[in-house]
Amino acid sequence: QVQLVESGGGLVQPGGSLRLSCAASGSIYRTNDMSWYRQAPGKQRELVARSTSGGTTTYAVAVKGRFTISRDNAKNTVYLQMNSLKPEDTAVYYCNLEIARTPWTPRRDYWGQGTLVTVSS
Repeated sequence: QVQLVESGGGLVQPGGSLRLSCAASGSIYRTNDMSWYRQAPGKQRELVARSTSGGTTTYAVAVKGRFTISRDNAKNTVYLQMNSLKPEDTAVYYCNLEIARTPWTPRRDYWGQGTLVTVSS
């Protein structure tokens, strides 16, 4: 079994900052890509940021320069530092980790439970 636990969401004023965390636990051999998605009310889920096992990071245009994704491979944890938050960043944020449970099993995606970020004055 693999479980992902997210934390760090909440209510913040425009211009403020939040740091999200997502920790994976259980039977894990290797974690590859680690990503953050978000889903605003009435909208489709969208990719916010991705960190590959090779060290590449990519960001959605809307958050580039404001958000930073980072990872701790030893802890199977991914973070999302969000600065200069805007009301349009309000959404449920989900982490997604590509995990291989053993050297012989294929990688698959695992999702966190989601954490609500509300940006409002």
